[in-house]
Amino acid sequence: MIRLIAALFVSLVLSAATAAAQDKYPSRAVKVIVPYAPGGATDIVARIVGDEFQKITGQPFVVLNKPGAFGMLAIDEMVKAAPDGYTLMIGNVSTNAITPIIYAKKMSADYAKSVVAVTNLVDIPAFLMVTTANDFPVKSVPELIAYAKKNPGKIRYGTVGIGSYPHYDMAYFAKRAGDLDLVGLPNKNGAAGVIQDMLRGDVQTAFLNVASTAGQVQAGNFRPLAVVNHARLKEYPNIPTMAEVGYADVGTVAWNGLFAPAATPKPVLEALFTAVNKALSSPEGVEKLNKQNFNVVPNKSLADAKTWLDGEMKHWQTITTAVKIDVTQ
Repeated sequence: MIRLIAALFVSLVLSAATAAAQDKYPSRAVKVIVPYAPGGATDIVARIVGDEFQKITGQPFVVLNKPGAFGMLAIDEMVKAAPDGYTLMIGNVSTNAITPIIYAKKMSADYAKSVVAVTNLVDIPAFLMVTTANDFPVKSVPELIAYAKKNPGKIRYGTVGIGSYPHYDMAYFAKRAGDLDLVGLPNKNGAAGVIQDMLRGDVQTAFLNVASTAGQVQAGNFRPLAVVNHARLKEYPNIPTMAEVGYADVGTVAWNGLFAPAATPKPVLEALFTAVNKALSSPEGVEKLNKQNFNVVPNKSLADAKTWLDGEMKHWQTITTAVKIDVTQ
C-alpha cells in the first residue's frame, strides 16, 4: 500500500512537472530545421520569424540548414527528435506537400502520422514569365500558347529540379493549354541557375517567384505574362493573374509553413502557435516580410492549420496524378 501511494505521488509530481514545463514553453532554445541552404526564400522566412520569436519569448530560434534529398533529410531529423516543441521544421510546398507524395516509399516514416502543421507562415507570388533574350517575341499567355503550337519542341522551360513545384506547374500548364510540346530543362543551382539560363536565352520561359526576379523585370530582361497570386500585385497593376487569363488552377503561390512532430503535446503546440502568430503580426516582422514580397498568411488555429495542410496534400495528389513526371533517382 505504501509503495502504491509512493508511486502515485511520484506520478503526480512528474505530471505536474510536465504540465509546468509545458506552461513555460519555450524555456530554452528552439531548433528549427530548414531543408535548404542559407539565402533562399525558406531560409529568409525562418530567420525573420526567428528574430521576432526571440524578441517575444526571450528564447533563441536557432536555424539549422539541412538541404538535400528533396527535404527528406530535414523531415527525418525532425520526426526522430523528441516531440517537445524544441525541434521544428520550416518547409515549403515542395518539401512538405509534394515530397511526401512522390517519394512516399523513400521516406523513413509515415508523413501523415508523423508530422503536424503548426501554421502556414507566408506565401510567395510568382510570375509566369518569358525571356527577352534573342528577341523572343511572346508578350502574353495566348501568344505563348500560340507560339508553342506553331513551334513544337522549340520552347524550353526552366525548373529548379525534377519534381519541384515549378516543374509540375509548367507541365500542368502545358497539359491544360492543349498538350503543348514544351521541353523542361532542370537546373541544379535552383532559381538562381534558372535565372541565368533565361538571361542567356537557354530557356525561354519559367515560373519564378516575384521577389527573385523583380530586378530582371525592371531591367527589361524578363517579361512577366501573368502573376500567380490571389490578386494583381500593386507594383505590377498591368500584369493579369493566371485566373484572369483562364488558368486559375495553374501555378503555385508557394508557401512556407511551420511543422512539428505529430506527438508534440497540445499545450506546447498552442504556445508555439501563439508565439509564432505574434511574431508574424509584429510591425517589424510584417515590414521585413512585405519587403520580400511575401504575403503573411498565418492560420487561424491549429485545427485550421490541419485543414490547410490536408487541402494542400489533396491538391498535389490531383496534380501529381494528372501530370506524370519521372522522378526516379
